Amino acid sequence: MDNKIICRLCGSADLASFVDLGATPPCELFLTAEALEAPEQTFPLHPRVCRSCLLVQLPPLIDPGETFTEYAYFSSFSSSWVEHARRFVTDATARVGLTADSLVVEAASNDGYLLQHVVADGVRALGVEPSVNVGQAARDKGVPTKTAFLSPETGAEVRAEHGPADLVVANNVYAHIPDLVGFTQGLRAMLADDGWVSIEVQHLLTLVRLNQFDTIYHEHFQYYTLGTAQKALRSGGLELVDVELVPTHGGSIRCWARPVERGARVEPAVADVLAEEAAAGLDTVEGHAGFARDVSRIRNDLVRFLVDAADAGETVVGYGAPGKGNTLLNYCGIRPDLLAYTVDRNPYKHGRYTPGTRIPIHEPERIDADRPDFVLVLPWNLREEITAQLAHVADWGGSLVFPIPSLQVVEPGSGRVLRS
Repeated sequence: MDNKIICRLCGSADLASFVDLGATPPCELFLTAEALEAPEQTFPLHPRVCRSCLLVQLPPLIDPGETFTEYAYFSSFSSSWVEHARRFVTDATARVGLTADSLVVEAASNDGYLLQHVVADGVRALGVEPSVNVGQAARDKGVPTKTAFLSPETGAEVRAEHGPADLVVANNVYAHIPDLVGFTQGLRAMLADDGWVSIEVQHLLTLVRLNQFDTIYHEHFQYYTLGTAQKALRSGGLELVDVELVPTHGGSIRCWARPVERGARVEPAVADVLAEEAAAGLDTVEGHAGFARDVSRIRNDLVRFLVDAADAGETVVGYGAPGKGNTLLNYCGIRPDLLAYTVDRNPYKHGRYTPGTRIPIHEPERIDADRPDFVLVLPWNLREEITAQLAHVADWGGSLVFPIPSLQVVEPGSGRVLRS
């Protein structure tokens, strides 16, 4: 039990360790060359599970205002993610019955990757995005965007200015907010009394089953089962009425909710997923144990592979510089002696260095010039997309390496497993 940490959902002080990943810098604070000579602040990366409500959570050690006001992540640099958003808009339009008179609001709308499809369909849209730089990118695409963190007060302002929303979307942000109850109340404040809320967030069940420990980082304040998501929604006056299992981020839940007072019918899928979580033991504190052991195995296998490659005179470089990659690199203690550099499609990161491990980040063309023996793929959740993008690595006999859920060396293009 840690008496210094209070559950942000139920207020309990009775929390147990989930996994201790040491201390790392915030994963999106990429370093400039000038910053390499300066000290770098780190924070414990040690999520706990609440013995009362079972929410897995990190203490709020960082200020979201420092991380998200100028943000390095632009959603549109992943073509598969943009396509996922387009399909979501098509499906949501049918479910909710959106028309030209409807209003769709997205919390944490990033660079307009999703709302651009709403705008293209002729439906009113508004993004609420705290990051100034990515919010401007959305406006440049013609997506109206308000620069603000969502709170009950912000939600009330949006409703007063634009009217109640028929659909409120909060995709891949519900883990990023330390004021969980206040954020949920903000969602409800924007919503029409007969409206819908859609929240997509990584599923703790798949995180545990597939050893996805690198998706734990300081910007993710909590990690949800459907059971804990249901409790969180109720804290803001929303009732979970349906759920979909979607493959994004290695396995996510898409929660559909409506105002509690509406008394909407709850679909059977909710009970089905809750039963699956119970079968995996995630309805008890004890069922969360054992994850740390599996995480250690992932670290040992990856470090052993990199050391063996170095001893054999083989070159290994990285592909991608996602937040999850920085958790992996820091926990495993990987430095430029084992991973010479990584590349990323986002120009914002070029010429910078990964936090903590200080691995240089280059443009993707650097791989073609250097022709390494192995490319370590850090955004493993985009496995199919990246395996196709890097098909040409096979031209010089190179291979791809995926570290999660277990280390595999695969053939570029085909994705055929060569070694595991």
